[in-house]
Amino acid sequence: MKKIFDLLKNKWVKFGIAAFLYILFVIWLRSPLWFLGLAVVYDVYISKKVKWAFWKDKNGEAKGLRGWLDAIIYAVVVVTFLRIFFIEAYTIPTGSMEKSLLIGDYLFVDKITFGPRIPNTPLSFPLVHNVLPFTQSTKSYLEWIKWDYKRLAGLRKVKHDDIVVFNFPHGDTVLLANPTGDFYELRRIYGNGLKLNKKDYVVRPVDKKDHYVKRCVAIPGDSLRIIDGDVYINGKKQKDIPKKQYRYKIQGHIDMNTWDALGVSRNDRAEAFSNIGVTLTEENVEKLKKLPNVNVERIKNNTDPAAKTLFPFDIKYNWDVDNYGPIWIPAKDATIELTTENLPFYRRIIDIYENNDLQVKDGEIYINGAKTDTYTFKMDYYWMMGDNRHNSLDSRYWGYVPEDHVVGKPAFIWFSSDSEKSFPKNIRWSRLFKGIK
Repeated sequence: MKKIFDLLKNKWVKFGIAAFLYILFVIWLRSPLWFLGLAVVYDVYISKKVKWAFWKDKNGEAKGLRGWLDAIIYAVVVVTFLRIFFIEAYTIPTGSMEKSLLIGDYLFVDKITFGPRIPNTPLSFPLVHNVLPFTQSTKSYLEWIKWDYKRLAGLRKVKHDDIVVFNFPHGDTVLLANPTGDFYELRRIYGNGLKLNKKDYVVRPVDKKDHYVKRCVAIPGDSLRIIDGDVYINGKKQKDIPKKQYRYKIQGHIDMNTWDALGVSRNDRAEAFSNIGVTLTEENVEKLKKLPNVNVERIKNNTDPAAKTLFPFDIKYNWDVDNYGPIWIPAKDATIELTTENLPFYRRIIDIYENNDLQVKDGEIYINGAKTDTYTFKMDYYWMMGDNRHNSLDSRYWGYVPEDHVVGKPAFIWFSSDSEKSFPKNIRWSRLFKGIK
């Protein structure tokens, strides 16, 4: 064993191991230019011409404040590397995925399964997403360097019923006065009445859009339809999701202990006896129906098509959140016939997500200046929905999720806290280190 440790101290052995790992990483990156980095690896272990750790003394030690600096730099570099290529922390901010995921769940998001993305904006403040700490709107990144979309090899692609973390598709433009709102929805509502100056909003690249988490119900090439709240994919009903929720109106008396046992939040309880209703799983509904003098009725969550709140935002599609479609999910390299009738479904894809100049003149469609009646997609697209079906702003409201927006797959919950309770009762011990399905 001593001989092995002595061997590992040899500078050429250390260089060989480091070079081998670096070469594997460059092959994964599929960027031959990065092979030039082998010169740096060689200098670090063999030639030592450059003092890369300039804050250390001539003996290679860092003491006092320099020691703290050394530890901080090392930690930031390692965590940033892990965050970009392997795993990232994420917090559940809304109830759109209840009861599968709860507000206050802290997740680790696995990036290896679907393959990590190379950042579009590599010049960024470490360990934050899009806004600098202790500020409301100051960008945490610079756009001096912009890289095109590139995803490294993963274990597999997104499948049906995967829970996925992704960048919010409509998050490219954000109103600073309403950063969590949907800018495009506000523009549809207020039209020309929404008068803005450049200081009123910020435009973000794909990798700096806010994060959402939903369940993928349809993948590229699928045809989706929702009938009475049930999702059908290619004509077949989606497999049952045990913790899926809908809104129900309650009549009768339910005590606090019963609400607690059902896991219904205090905010939701307040709406149970109104026309808004409370979101419940089928299991909870069956329990309530067994109570004396309690009536439970599911709310038909119809949406007024005249409001144009649902994708593709066209009044001629008389759809609501419970009865929606059919709609086809675009697939990479698929070619469609393009008309002014179906253009509302694909306008944002062609113009924004796939970066073309799209215009309609005299009833004819022009892409990049050329008249056309077909279009071939450059990327795959997905349809994401929350398990809390009547309380989720999802693809029904903003359409397809492009493949370059996919961040990763939630791996497990490492901590969970209930904001309605005080410490230590607020810690949901049963959810700690729990896997996610």
